[in-house]
Amino acid sequence: MGIYVNNSLTYVVNGTKLNTTLFLGPGKYNTVVEEWDHCGGATFTRIALNVTSKTGVFVSSPANNSSVSSPVHFQASAGTSACAKGVASMGVYVDNQLVYVVNGAHLNTNLNMSPGAHRTVVEEWDFCGGAAFTPVDVKVGGGGSGGSRLVNLQASGGWRGYGELPPVYNICTTCSPQVSYSMNQGVTSPSLSGRATRFNLGGTLPYSDVLWTNAVIGQNSTQGLPDVNHILVPAVHNFTYDADFFTASLAITQVLEFDINQYFNGMSFIWGTQCRVAGGHEWDIWDNINNAWVSTGVPCNPNNNAWNHVTVQVQRTWDNRLFYQSITLNGVTHAINRYYSPGSVPGTWWGITINYQMDGNFQQAPYSVFVDNLNLSYF
Repeated sequence: MGIYVNNSLTYVVNGTKLNTTLFLGPGKYNTVVEEWDHCGGATFTRIALNVTSKTGVFVSSPANNSSVSSPVHFQASAGTSACAKGVASMGVYVDNQLVYVVNGAHLNTNLNMSPGAHRTVVEEWDFCGGAAFTPVDVKVGGGGSGGSRLVNLQASGGWRGYGELPPVYNICTTCSPQVSYSMNQGVTSPSLSGRATRFNLGGTLPYSDVLWTNAVIGQNSTQGLPDVNHILVPAVHNFTYDADFFTASLAITQVLEFDINQYFNGMSFIWGTQCRVAGGHEWDIWDNINNAWVSTGVPCNPNNNAWNHVTVQVQRTWDNRLFYQSITLNGVTHAINRYYSPGSVPGTWWGITINYQMDGNFQQAPYSVFVDNLNLSYF
């Protein structure tokens, strides 16, 4: 079952029952609650909502008692105030220290926080001397608190490339000449670390893709983390995909995709995140249940002939849902805050992989992208 808010699929859960809370600002919304069966059928009910203003502080990120990675994304809004002049400002306290203040009734920022448990408070102050607040307890991973980081994965061994042909896009290794691809590691220019990797895509069939994948943890681990006792993989809940990329062919770059995958106990968690460049300059995320890309409404406009920096933060929740937290491109962060249910994986596949993908355009024009400083943080 799922919920659409103003034509955007915002929440999905497996099964025949749905029970969740969505944070919506004041205003009118057209929502739809829909169910999908295993035979391709669906039914739905439309619900028009008018969300009114309320007093208090409403925090949509981070969730109370959640595990997060630094920088921690804070997003909140203040309700109506008894003060006729309204809300003056909002701020965030971390362990009793005021660390951030912004004017107005909305707050959206990322704060660097040390590993460990923290007591935070999001507060609003009105023009009449009044205030309201909401406490949020978080546990930050990283550093000496159990967090780990795999660095310069673009220079690692173990990368495997697979062609994908339209319209089905199943992976294949015998797709030539419809799609051609190659990679060159150890590139020193252009490079930021001196160890960039050049990924190349070509071929003859329009809209064909290449998927590059590396099994970093669990089965076939390239990082010395085989997890033969199946302890590490199911313990990981938070991921950060962090990379730099460069291309001088942005006009013919259809889509660039940055993925994190986690598989265990027959469950498949695919955090797919793609930047539609020639495809529309917008970020999409992957819906595991419906095997479909969902638009986030967030613009994606990388720079041509220059290095771009992308950071994707995601989480597997305590109840095994995929939570897309935020996407940052060239220092600008957008909160995603969408949940999806996991898919299933046949057999006994148990591991964590990282992917990078390039899509071809309507001419399958050949192009190259240099990737550097590809890091995966997890805890």
